[in-house]
Amino acid sequence: MIRRQNGAALLFLAPNIGGFLIFTLLPVAGALLLALFRWDIFHAPQFVGLDNFRELLGWGPGDDGQTQMSDPKFWKALWNSLFLMIGLPISIALSLLLAVVLNQKLPGRLTFRTIFFLPSVCAGVGLLLLWKYLYNPQFGLINDILRCIGIDGPNWLNDYHWAKPAILLMSVWAAMGGTNMILYLAGVQGIPPELYEAAQIDGAGAWQQFWHVTLPMLKPTTFFIVTTSIILGFQGEFDAAYVMTRGGPDGATTTLGYYIYLQAFEYFNVGYASAVALVMFAIILVVTLLNWRYAGGRGGYV
Repeated sequence: MIRRQNGAALLFLAPNIGGFLIFTLLPVAGALLLALFRWDIFHAPQFVGLDNFRELLGWGPGDDGQTQMSDPKFWKALWNSLFLMIGLPISIALSLLLAVVLNQKLPGRLTFRTIFFLPSVCAGVGLLLLWKYLYNPQFGLINDILRCIGIDGPNWLNDYHWAKPAILLMSVWAAMGGTNMILYLAGVQGIPPELYEAAQIDGAGAWQQFWHVTLPMLKPTTFFIVTTSIILGFQGEFDAAYVMTRGGPDGATTTLGYYIYLQAFEYFNVGYASAVALVMFAIILVVTLLNWRYAGGRGGYV
């Protein structure tokens, strides 16, 4: 009987296990193997051992005799990814705010929930093209509004200093009303109303109820959202870089994901691209474990 039940369970699990093996485990193993080779697709792979990682992470003397990074473009892409992750706490805080507000008994709240969640289900490329139009320096809506108040807006996506903030603003807008808002909304609705009633009896105001009841009860939800956001933050913004800026100007919006794409599909350095992907995986793993160690053990944040 137990064998029959185990067999039935394995049968139901087979599609997920098969999908994991084919689309996750085998590609990761393939990337690990390719990272040890130099391969341009057109010629036979050449085994180079750890040379790709040495070139990626190493330091050495430059033409002027000064010690410098072997691949400064990788470190610039890493910095760009970290800079764009500044928007994570902002979008998470806005998601929480929207969830709390949209949980109130307000007229038309279902309509507002739909409006705020709508960007998450729309085609990503379409939204990126829309924002590219909004950022247009000549006839974009953002610069038109700035001109109305006497400000000459910058050339957002073609200015080295403004390109990253422009992508950051767009990513915060796209993330604040998406899945994180839904998760927070579910978490808020799961808080027992008796806790708020007890807080009111004790004389707690709206802010005190939020700080001492809502936030502590949402610790597990916040921990999950922060963890997944960090993972997606390191992997994200490839589509924005590809559609809106092509990684420019002068690499200002080249993220780790877009740098992997450049190495693999434009420069045809497949082995080197695999090494970059594995280094990014290692960074994500370390940051996630640290987050789990120092936040997960306390049950979440705040």
